[in-house]
Amino acid sequence: MFLANHISWADIYALNSVIPLQFIAKSDINNWPILGYLVRKSGTIFIDRNSRKDTARIVKTTAGHLIPGGNVGVFPEGTTTDGTMLARFKSSIVQAAIDANTMLYPVAIRYPLPNGSINTLMAYTGETTMGESMMNVLKQKAPVVELHFLAPINPQTGNRQELTQMTFESIAKQLNLLGQIEAV
Repeated sequence: MFLANHISWADIYALNSVIPLQFIAKSDINNWPILGYLVRKSGTIFIDRNSRKDTARIVKTTAGHLIPGGNVGVFPEGTTTDGTMLARFKSSIVQAAIDANTMLYPVAIRYPLPNGSINTLMAYTGETTMGESMMNVLKQKAPVVELHFLAPINPQTGNRQELTQMTFESIAKQLNLLGQIEAV
């Protein structure tokens, strides 16, 4: 299971360019024009965030993909940021890695500018529409993404909250964002 911070829709393409992943996404995306179709065809696992009962289904489904060696990508923030901070990590889906006894692989995503600062134009966050976000990305001459695959975490080293906190701290340290709120 790969857990990453989430900045943009481009994160999915960046990660899939290195390792094929099935992602967990909010069910609303399923109904988006064009993108919804593409996301469905990629094997995305949809979660209804308005239903607490759906979490148990997602954990079971995700564990079912992980047990035979499948790769699942999760954005535990459950939302995007502009890359200058991390949002609180949610821990419920980490239970699937524990149930499947599969390693957790933290991934720190960063979109740097040539001067080393954060390229916030890559972010799909706040009131930015998908169309605006796509235009912001397409207008850039040569945007760069850094994917930092960090030390794996054994699922037997803690409960889901502890594992989520370890993942959060690993990513925060890589992005130089330590001192932020706790993950869970």
